[in-house]
Formats: sequence, structure tokens, C-alpha cells
Amino acid sequence: MKLQRKDFPLLILFIFACLMVGGLSGFFNPGDMNIWYANLIKPEWTPPNWIFGPVWTVLYILMGLAAFLVYREGFKRREVKIALGLFSLQLGLNFFWSILFFTFNNLRASFVEIIFLWVAIVATIISFYRISRPAAWIMVPYLLWVTFASILNYRLLILN
Repeated sequence: MKLQRKDFPLLILFIFACLMVGGLSGFFNPGDMNIWYANLIKPEWTPPNWIFGPVWTVLYILMGLAAFLVYREGFKRREVKIALGLFSLQLGLNFFWSILFFTFNNLRASFVEIIFLWVAIVATIISFYRISRPAAWIMVPYLLWVTFASILNYRLLILN
């Protein structure tokens, strides 16, 4: 997994692309989303609002690194294209969850969608594992966070 100087521009591009997905999903959310979210009945184990930004920033950076490691194994290879296709699918689902949840305030649709996201992340990790084990392991914190977010989304749906 040793990075060479020539790898850094492409690595930065992958990380930047993932960070942009997170930034764009926030761009499409209404400014009053915090009012809606603040008024939801939440379980006592809900993290404080300030934690979400730093956690997602780290996760998007890790996602970019993982995708880069897979891409570096040769984009001409069929399994690399499939793995990066699954990665793109889960990144798209990640983007749309935020819109369903915050823009449309739809707890039910966002819960259904996050289940599809979770499955897509698992499929991505499996496909990454076949190409680059470090890339697969780098995706595990993301899967754990989305697992937690799925449970939180479900509890918010039930409570509200």
C-alpha cells in the first residue's frame, strides 16, 4: 500500500470527490433543517449535532482513500470497474439519504433508503476485499457508522 509521489494528485482527487458528495448533499438541504431535526423526539443516545460534521469528514476521506486503492489496482480490470461501480452506487445512495431525511423530512423513506445504502456498502466492501484488503478494511468504519445511523433513523421513525 506504499504511496508514491505520483499517486498523490489522484488520491487527492478521489478524496475531494467524496468530500464534494457530502458537501453537495448539504447544499441541497434547506437552511431550516436544524429546526426540524431539533424538534424531533430523539433517543437519549443520539449524538450531539456537532459530532456529525467531523465524523462524516473523516469517513469521506477514508472512502476516497479506499476507492483510490482499488482504482490503483488497474481500472482496465473488470473486477475493479465493478467494485468502483458499487462504490459509486453507495456514494449516490449516501447523497440521496441526506436529501430524503433533511430536505423532505421523510423518516420512512430515508429509513428504507439507508437499508439499501447499508447493503450497497457491504457489497462494496466485499468487492474491495477481492482487490485490496486494506481498501476493504478502510471502509469498515463507514459501515459501522451507517449501521448506527440506520438504527438511529429507525428509532426516530418509531418515536415520531
